[in-house]
Amino acid sequence: MSKTPLPFPVGDISEFARSLRRQLDGLERTPSHVEMLNLLAKAGGYRNFQHFRAQQDAQAALDVPPPSPVEVDFKRVQQLVRIFDGQGRLTRWPKKYTLRMLCLWVIWSRIDARGTLSEREISEWLDEQHLFGDYALLRRELVDNGLVTRTADGRQYRRIELQPPAEALELLRHLPH
Repeated sequence: MSKTPLPFPVGDISEFARSLRRQLDGLERTPSHVEMLNLLAKAGGYRNFQHFRAQQDAQAALDVPPPSPVEVDFKRVQQLVRIFDGQGRLTRWPKKYTLRMLCLWVIWSRIDARGTLSEREISEWLDEQHLFGDYALLRRELVDNGLVTRTADGRQYRRIELQPPAEALELLRHLPH
């Protein structure tokens, strides 16, 4: 009988190792296979291995693909951090589309998720988010790339709730909020 592989992603390997080490320090003997599975699951944020397995089974039943390790281009993130100033404002508009999209995700993340903004409010707010003086460009790009929706008459703007890509999340971690 073949075993079903169970992917086990962890958010922070350092915290995972620290948690596992604390658990192992409390033991007086080498843990059995089942005990080791429980220790690993707990270090990964689950109550025990059965909880981890139940989550995996539920995910499979919903046909949700398991989380895959996402490649983050840290060099690109480092490059982008430099085009934001110390207060997190965008200093220039990048030439490359991929870089522009990541910058838009940063701006998107700062828009009130529950609010509706008038054209004037979003324009004034966007004007505070950058230093190159083209809030209309940013407003248009947010709408055209599906990050913000606006009414047909252009009077109201609202953020669309989406999951940012891994590189955008990494960039956000390095910028002031």
